[in-house]
Amino acid sequence: MTKIIHVHLIFEKKNLYFGSISAIFDTLTEEQMGITKNSLLHAGLTDGSVKMTKRAMIIRSHLITRTRKV
Repeated sequence: MTKIIHVHLIFEKKNLYFGSISAIFDTLTEEQMGITKNSLLHAGLTDGSVKMTKRAMIIRSHLITRTRKV
C-alpha cells in the first residue's frame, strides 16, 4: 500500500497531500507547519495517526486504489 500524509493548514484553510515527510518540508516551511522536520520524523506517525500543531493537522494514512483485473 502507498502511504500518504495529509496536511491541513489551519489558518490558510488548505489541504495538501504528500508521499513523505521530506516532501512536506520541500514545499512548506517549519513556520507554516508549526513543527520541525526532525520532530515530525520522530513523532512516530503510524497509519491513521494524527499529529496536531498550532498551525497544522498532519494525518498519515494509505492510498486506496483499485486492484487490476487480469
